[in-house]
Amino acid sequence: MPSEVRAERGMPGRLVDVGGFRLHLHCSGSGRPAVVMDSALAGSSISWSLIQPDVSRLTRACSYDRAGFGWSDAGPMPRTAGRIADELYDLLRLAAVPAPYVLVGHSFGGLVVRLFASRHPGEVAGLVLIEPAVPEEWTTPGDEHRALIARGARLCAYGTAAARTGLARAVAALVGLGALAPARAMVGLISRGGLRREDEGILAPIWKLPPEARRVLRHAWTQPKFFEALGSQITTICDSAAEVLHAAPHDYGDLPFVVISAATASARRLEADARLARTSTRGRHVLAQNSGHWVPLDAPQAVIDAITALVIDLRDSVR
Repeated sequence: MPSEVRAERGMPGRLVDVGGFRLHLHCSGSGRPAVVMDSALAGSSISWSLIQPDVSRLTRACSYDRAGFGWSDAGPMPRTAGRIADELYDLLRLAAVPAPYVLVGHSFGGLVVRLFASRHPGEVAGLVLIEPAVPEEWTTPGDEHRALIARGARLCAYGTAAARTGLARAVAALVGLGALAPARAMVGLISRGGLRREDEGILAPIWKLPPEARRVLRHAWTQPKFFEALGSQITTICDSAAEVLHAAPHDYGDLPFVVISAATASARRLEADARLARTSTRGRHVLAQNSGHWVPLDAPQAVIDAITALVIDLRDSVR
């Protein structure tokens, strides 16, 4: 049987063998239901650094690294949301994290947790979706979305090459020294001028994280496995979106359900999120003030409050 292995030095939590490769799981606190958090496209367990400590004071809180990310090993390809959802289920089962779960998904993680919920409805007590990817926008992408996919795949290919040659470590060292201008110049050479300042937000606004978390991420972003996994997630995003539309229910019944949008989001985003919240009779649409797409880092209290209210409501309903 796949077994848990000893944690690596400095790593919170543990590594769990899920069948030939290991996934990193970090659980803290105690109580039920367990809250399980899945991050954005390029995010990891570190993305929840401003949220997990508060949630763990209320109940058991778990974050993890998808295969190829953070402390986790590389995993089988392609990295579709459906494959990731199955791996997350195996991880929780093998790590003996008991159901039911409150699943929290940010952006791409929203696709993963919706698939998890559709495949294991009896083990999901509630959903919190934060600026979730809208599958309808990706199943038949227009020119703008196709350009984003091509651009993301190209940049990941450059990143993989830089990681394999050691150039990524040089960039990380410059960033660690605060030499941002030389670091950006080197990235420009690596990407042949293809990386724009706004592209840095794909990875996360890491300056909002504690210094130790930033150091961990800088190391993670020098690994070929990261860029390979991210590139696969990007190139298969249409398949992932189709999986959700095919499998996820259009009616969540009375499942406790919160959808969080940045208050500054586009009208199209706000409409899509409000419509998704209405698929449950217990659905709520929450606006996070003073936030961009990275709500867990821009407005963590909004996420903490939504999770707290949902967990308390679930506990009250069983008394």
